[in-house]
Amino acid sequence: MKFVIGRLGRSVFLILGAVFLSFVFASMAPGNYFDEMKMNPQISPQTIAALHDKYGLDRPLPKRFSTWLSSAAHGDLGYSFAYNRPVAPLLWTRARNTLLLAVLTTFVSWLIAIPLGTWMALRRGTWIDRIGGISIAGILVTPEILLALSVLIIAVRTGLLPVGGMYSAAGGDSTWQHGKDLLKHIFGPAVVLVLGFLPMLTAHVRSAMLAALESPSVRAAEAHGIGRWRVLSRYALPLSANPLISLFGVSLATLLSSTLLVEVVMSWPGLGPFFLEAIFARDIYCVIGTVFLSTLFLVAGTLTADLMLHAVDPRIRRP
Repeated sequence: MKFVIGRLGRSVFLILGAVFLSFVFASMAPGNYFDEMKMNPQISPQTIAALHDKYGLDRPLPKRFSTWLSSAAHGDLGYSFAYNRPVAPLLWTRARNTLLLAVLTTFVSWLIAIPLGTWMALRRGTWIDRIGGISIAGILVTPEILLALSVLIIAVRTGLLPVGGMYSAAGGDSTWQHGKDLLKHIFGPAVVLVLGFLPMLTAHVRSAMLAALESPSVRAAEAHGIGRWRVLSRYALPLSANPLISLFGVSLATLLSSTLLVEVVMSWPGLGPFFLEAIFARDIYCVIGTVFLSTLFLVAGTLTADLMLHAVDPRIRRP
């Protein structure tokens, strides 16, 4: 319990620090959402000043931060200037779409990376391992935006995949038809994220498995004549679990940052396009709300990995 409380306390400080820095950087940026109104002669300076006062844009930074904290405690996360409504309802819909894409990609990537990395480790030094290493290095040095543009061009040229959105206008009325339509729309962004994410995971799985296979306990089990697959499942995999569980939190953070970029390029209606739109519109509380939610996802992933590692590794539970 002490371990969990300590991790939760650090997570809260991390989230508050990220939000406060967002306020600092936003206050350093020139202009605000209402500056464009000054170019309209029909809007008086008194009206603009009243809007500044209404939304607290002229208040000191600590006061604006405390006001936002109060709004967050009430579940609003500030007020959007562009949409003229609380930020939280705008974020939750897009956050669900981002989480759907991120969770699906994480599941598929790990599902492929674990057997592939293990297979490469078992065939260390062979031509299969060399070809796999070259392929991993080639995909790793390829920018993710190039992968996204390539998949986008293929989808547009071939017409095999829909481009943009989650559903087609005529997606059907039944749950099965909606599910098929969703899978078609999510396939392109998911392929881009898996291609960008899989090489790193595979390389780490291979490295962790090689270290486990060369450990004294695994060598002793092999010396006693225990079968290779039994050694792998009962000894090597548990030994390699610790670094892979630690990697889980880092991988989730990397995936979330990559998801925002891919969402913009592939027109997936998640947090990425919303965040970019809010930055261009200088809708400050939408920007801060997106940073808050992204940090929350990151901290949740890291905390989950810490708890999993705490459960499987008795050394961490020692006082």
